[in-house]
Amino acid sequence: QACTYPCQCPSQPLQCPAGTSHVLDACGCCKVCARQLGELCSLQKPCDHHKGLYCDFSKIHRGSGICLAHEGATCDLLGKIYHNGESFQPTCKLQCICMDGAIGCIPLCSDDLRLPSPECPNPRRVKFRNKCCEEWICEEGSEENRFKTAMAVFRDDPAHKPELNNLQENCLVQTTEWSACSKSCGMGISARVTNDNPQCRLEKETRLCMVRPCDFPMEKTKKGKKCVRTPKPRQSLHFEFSGCTSTRSYRPKFCGSCTDGRCCTPYVTSTVEVEFRCPEGDFFQRKMMFIKMCSCHYDCPRDNDIFLATYHRRMIGDHV
Repeated sequence: QACTYPCQCPSQPLQCPAGTSHVLDACGCCKVCARQLGELCSLQKPCDHHKGLYCDFSKIHRGSGICLAHEGATCDLLGKIYHNGESFQPTCKLQCICMDGAIGCIPLCSDDLRLPSPECPNPRRVKFRNKCCEEWICEEGSEENRFKTAMAVFRDDPAHKPELNNLQENCLVQTTEWSACSKSCGMGISARVTNDNPQCRLEKETRLCMVRPCDFPMEKTKKGKKCVRTPKPRQSLHFEFSGCTSTRSYRPKFCGSCTDGRCCTPYVTSTVEVEFRCPEGDFFQRKMMFIKMCSCHYDCPRDNDIFLATYHRRMIGDHV
């Protein structure tokens, strides 16, 4: 009854605390900050369903309720017990949530990197008193040291010294190879570091990756062969990420399997922008790895080795 159409939503972008979802109100009109565990809720102020929370109207009257979590396992962190759906901050740098026995965290501090530049020849991260996160400061130096340091990432051309308004033209682009996918099956993350941006600043860049679906049927190897390197699914498929689905279907190549103890990993890849649509109607784009060729080898990552210490093979990356 309180809904009015056409929808009228605030023009200002929605600002929610870290780790809080944007959800549609009961009218299906506007995004609002989802209510968290133990907070008051209503049809206009829904609970965070991404965290398994629901609005219980049995305990409070007059159209209001309280956000409760569906039954699930608790979490134990350093001897402290957290309930399913409960958000907490173990340190000032992390915002975490307990979800059915598993703990997920997002960083509250930026982990960006910074290269020397003419405007900031000696960048340094320092910890300020009464502040949780370190911040970048630019130390001043002599004019000679200023350009000597900056030339590490800028073209050393005496006729055209880098100017503050001409950073990208003088920038020497440095980009690392893409890291291995964070998951051996299903959707994961691959990362690299690059300064290919207008500020010539070293920044971390990520893309989604899928070496193979977790339920991908393994093809039989041909006679005399011990590996199936790059099988394709028989039917096109839609990618899923964080509850959202790709707007178009794809027939990507995946890495297969071997019968002699070797493992297959991506070797030649490309990066494509994939558009996703969420149940609430939102659209967003993410870079995603597409496999062109896989390599079968004995240099396999060890199980449960989160740092992949013995895994030195890298993918031949590319630019979008």
